[in-house]
Amino acid sequence: MDNKYAFTVTRDDEKKRLDIFLADKLQDSRSFLKKGIVEGWIKVNGSIVKPNYRLRQEDQIIVTVPQALQPLIDPEDIPLDIIFEDRDIVVINKPRGMVVYPAPGNYSGTLINALLNHTKDLSARGGTMRPGIVHRLDKDTSGVIVVAKNDTAHINLSKQLKSREVKKVYQTLVWGKVQEDKATINAPIGRHPIKRKEMAVTTKNSKEAITHFKVLERFDEFTFLEVAIETGRTHQIRVHMKFIGHPIVGDPIYSRKKVPFEIKGQALHAYKLGFCHPSNNQYMEFEAPLPDDMSLILNILRNRKVNK
Repeated sequence: MDNKYAFTVTRDDEKKRLDIFLADKLQDSRSFLKKGIVEGWIKVNGSIVKPNYRLRQEDQIIVTVPQALQPLIDPEDIPLDIIFEDRDIVVINKPRGMVVYPAPGNYSGTLINALLNHTKDLSARGGTMRPGIVHRLDKDTSGVIVVAKNDTAHINLSKQLKSREVKKVYQTLVWGKVQEDKATINAPIGRHPIKRKEMAVTTKNSKEAITHFKVLERFDEFTFLEVAIETGRTHQIRVHMKFIGHPIVGDPIYSRKKVPFEIKGQALHAYKLGFCHPSNNQYMEFEAPLPDDMSLILNILRNRKVNK
């Protein structure tokens, strides 16, 4: 059975190249998507166009991936830290280092591989590559993520995310002593104009991005923050922290500083997630404790502070 995706172009995506738009939406390589455009299984308004076609508002894009081109995702016996589960959703504490869903060149060891071993009930709305996935966390960001077990739950949670009704709160350790006790960063984020795998604060082909933070603890060279995001842009917290001059400790992309602690990846943890249950509309909130490496770093910094 073919795997089908449908998109309607909004004003925010107007004038973007078709292949770049789809690469962002589907998390696939542009070469794979160019092949689909040329071969005709990607169409705009029912017609075959070129990969560099510039999108117009209200364009209807249909992607129909032939079954022969769809990779097989195998269930894998990978332990899951399940916080909550019922017939509609499963809430998981994702460890740092785990990719959420398969992508070209990385079809094993992901959260999806683990979920397929745990349950056969995952929504089809995300397609064969991302069954059940409503939102994502970066590979090296740990913490709470919710997965939909049926299409009704998926649609409901997606609407809550789009209308900014989902509460997403993180904890992070950043470089430098942040002066403000709390503040809001309102700076649009888009693809980096030169480094295409990176995001950046930019006014060109960007989207609104709003991040709130407050200081939890200050140390000589570092600050421990609580961060809440209104929007869900790719790498949002990481980009915004770099933008204000306080990149996240251990961030391999947006910080070039050598980390004096043992940590693989950025010190960023999604510690709280709140939303209304898709069946009964009851508000639910879930928390995940800091991973051991972040807790250890904070204890080291606290001991240094006490012993000064």
